[in-house]
Amino acid sequence: MSLVGAQAPDFELPDQHGSAVRLSSLRGRPVVLAFFPFAFTEVCTGELTAIRDSLIPAVGSGTHVVAVSCDSMFSLRVFADTAGLDFPLVSDFWPHGAVASAYGVFDHERGCAVRGTFVVDTGGTVRWNVVNALPDARDVDDYRRVLSSLGTA
Repeated sequence: MSLVGAQAPDFELPDQHGSAVRLSSLRGRPVVLAFFPFAFTEVCTGELTAIRDSLIPAVGSGTHVVAVSCDSMFSLRVFADTAGLDFPLVSDFWPHGAVASAYGVFDHERGCAVRGTFVVDTGGTVRWNVVNALPDARDVDDYRRVLSSLGTA
């Protein structure tokens, strides 16, 4: 299922601090929405620290970065603190995987999101997405190229 060209499904989920993150409230700046399977796993940790170290400094405050997992808010808080992640990690824990399902990236057999990334423009339209297999890390340079094509990176 491709969402490119469609309005991004709106959601409101708690971040690692318990604060509500509503996608529609982030309009006005592009959003990189990165679904990841599990906190504390090697590939997920590597991807999210690459976002922290490479993507966020490149895009600055011009782009929102939100990572989504089916882990609990409490697990995400410990994970964020341990890995030094200071951008929103939101919990799609309950109803379990509802947002990942809306984006077509929920693995029902494993009970987790797969590695799906969506770039949402300033008006809430999905402009690009990629889905990688669970063991395959994504390349943050791809995000920068897409954001650059939108004139935001």
